[in-house]
Amino acid sequence: MLEVAGIETFYGRAHILHDVSLTVGKGEVVALLGRNGAGKTTTLKSIMQLVRPAQGSVRVGGTELIGRAPHIAAKAGLGYVPEERRIFGSLTVEENLEVGRQAPRAGAPTWTEVILFELFPNLKERRQNLGSELSGGEQQMLTIARTLMGNPSVLLLDEPSEGIAPVIVKQMAATIGKLKSEGLTILLSEQNLHFAQRVADRAVILEGGAVRFDGTFETLAADPEIKNAYLSI
Repeated sequence: MLEVAGIETFYGRAHILHDVSLTVGKGEVVALLGRNGAGKTTTLKSIMQLVRPAQGSVRVGGTELIGRAPHIAAKAGLGYVPEERRIFGSLTVEENLEVGRQAPRAGAPTWTEVILFELFPNLKERRQNLGSELSGGEQQMLTIARTLMGNPSVLLLDEPSEGIAPVIVKQMAATIGKLKSEGLTILLSEQNLHFAQRVADRAVILEGGAVRFDGTFETLAADPEIKNAYLSI
């Protein structure tokens, strides 16, 4: 469903991503792991074309996205949930969801306000509240729900467990499990290994903007040298 091959990304003269390649199969959840500054967010932004890779390939369902505008990436089926959330604080929960509404997409789950309120009961209770009145965890839920209103075939999640209360982290893990059960393809960046193990099928570890590991969590657990080299603080 998502194929990334040999992308090289720069910020000015700074070379950030080095030959990054990864794949995410249909209905699979893959966790992009690594320390701060490893290149996780830049990888997601490069896939979404918010940052233009200098070379390489990004394909969604066979459609090449390199050199295309971010809105073309969205039309191709990518949905991006940034770490900063970026909800509309002056709009209600319902109005935020309406902003994200897109037509159903062939081969992807279709999301409606009713379904999303079942998935995020906290939002249903606060549907008439302004975005600025929500807690950090509720804003994260709203950002994901608004992105799902676009009916993406691939969801990019940047640090979904970052900066939210433990009880909301548990809800977030359960929610990602439900999204997977609906057949949604997900690539998420994470620093929280425990959270990633709960929600993902496979891990890709970045360090210094390059892929250092790509495999199952069982393989990762069996090789403490990799964990110590690339994930330990």
